[in-house]
Amino acid sequence: MLAVIELGGNQFTVQAGDVIEVKHQDVSVDSVMTVKALLISDLDGKNVKVGTPVLEDSKIELKVLDQFKWEKVRVFKMKSKKRYSRNKGFRPEVTELEVLSIA
Repeated sequence: MLAVIELGGNQFTVQAGDVIEVKHQDVSVDSVMTVKALLISDLDGKNVKVGTPVLEDSKIELKVLDQFKWEKVRVFKMKSKKRYSRNKGFRPEVTELEVLSIA
């Protein structure tokens, strides 16, 4: 089974056993969270169910593996010929999830 889910404003195509990194979710490590799918399909694409916007009878179980800070992202601004430049950076928080089952 193949599913499209939405977490943190981003959409992900997942299968059972996949490990994905999403924006920080407020859940504890080693807990299981469930989300609803936007689309569910077979691997060959013959049986497709599309939600409006989500499928009410769908259930995707995700296990929280880790929560950590990602590598530093640089934000550089410059205006030419004005002697203006700013250099900032931040490390976004990331949650690592494993897909347990798609139903």
